[in-house]
Amino acid sequence: MRIGILTGGGDVPGLNPCIKAVTRRAVERGWEVIGFRRGWAGPLNINPDEPEGNEQYLMRLDSEAVRTIDRTGGTVLHTSRTNPQSMKEESLPEFLKGRFAPSADGSIDCTPHITRVLEHLGIDVMVTIGGDGTLSFSAHLHRQGVKLVAIPKTMDNDVFGTDYCIGFSTAVTRSVDYINGLRTSTGSHERIAVVELFGRHSGETALVASYLADVDRALIAEVPFDIEHLAELIAADRMDNPARYAMLVISEGAKMEGGTIITHGEMDDYGRRRLGGIGQMVGGELTRLTGVDTITQQLGYLMRAGAPDALDQMVAKGFGTLAVQEIAEGRTGFMTAVQDGNYTTVPADTCVTGRKRVDVEAFYDTSAYRPRIAQVKGMPMFLY
Repeated sequence: MRIGILTGGGDVPGLNPCIKAVTRRAVERGWEVIGFRRGWAGPLNINPDEPEGNEQYLMRLDSEAVRTIDRTGGTVLHTSRTNPQSMKEESLPEFLKGRFAPSADGSIDCTPHITRVLEHLGIDVMVTIGGDGTLSFSAHLHRQGVKLVAIPKTMDNDVFGTDYCIGFSTAVTRSVDYINGLRTSTGSHERIAVVELFGRHSGETALVASYLADVDRALIAEVPFDIEHLAELIAADRMDNPARYAMLVISEGAKMEGGTIITHGEMDDYGRRRLGGIGQMVGGELTRLTGVDTITQQLGYLMRAGAPDALDQMVAKGFGTLAVQEIAEGRTGFMTAVQDGNYTTVPADTCVTGRKRVDVEAFYDTSAYRPRIAQVKGMPMFLY
């Protein structure tokens, strides 16, 4: 048995422990493990007709190669947001240019090349670790007949079909630490702090971090906000605090009522622009409306920097072990998942059949702009 493995999309803490678990469990069974570098860009750049030079896109994985990788964050396989199903001609490796006819929108589907590469390398099963983008292409490959196992990772925790994704716990832990750390400067200057968190179109990271850090107000992507009402609330919070400061957390996907989500830069290979900047805008508006200076801080990549916490290590190794156990029993075409606190599997295309967002009615006060966790009995550990 020869297993292929890759990591795609944004890096998160926990990827290396997952790679290690898959490799260790596979090697114990006498299987071979081949890592593809740079996500789907790895197989995309491999030329079966000219094998010389292909090694730069591959990494042979064995027990020695993965011995210490779980102690660090990121991914030893590196990553990219490449989507072979929707490429631009200018982004293709030279040997693929002109080989595929573009679709009506000008995009090029290189799926036949990916399947050819996997067959050329003798890959029996692919293990793909990623978020919505990476796993949506995995689901597409599964429908093309490729044997694969998908493992969900994203600090946003928004992959549909699983209660938990690798990277979420560490992102929340980092966020709480930095939010509370920022209290010293905010309090010293008697200001309002506006802390912007990653999360794209899901406000779960902002919601949970705000709840645990006990901030004054939190704005999530799912609920547009009234800036004047927010200004009244946060100004009152500041005056009610003997230290004369207030803390506001905002999800990067949040927007004002009647406004739009702030994005910037070029579209990536999945047709998405980078989000970010709403915190700066809100900070400026709050100063204008309240007369109080603000401190604005984008935590950004700090949320997913460094080694994983214990929970992300646990889930990463659990998902990796589960993947190999299922493959050994002849099962592929699934995504590993956590549901109701238990490890399980769901069909590989589950991630593209729905959308995972904050349950606003259950967990958020839309008039007070803050988490509302009124009932926890019978709820899973992270309330979802």
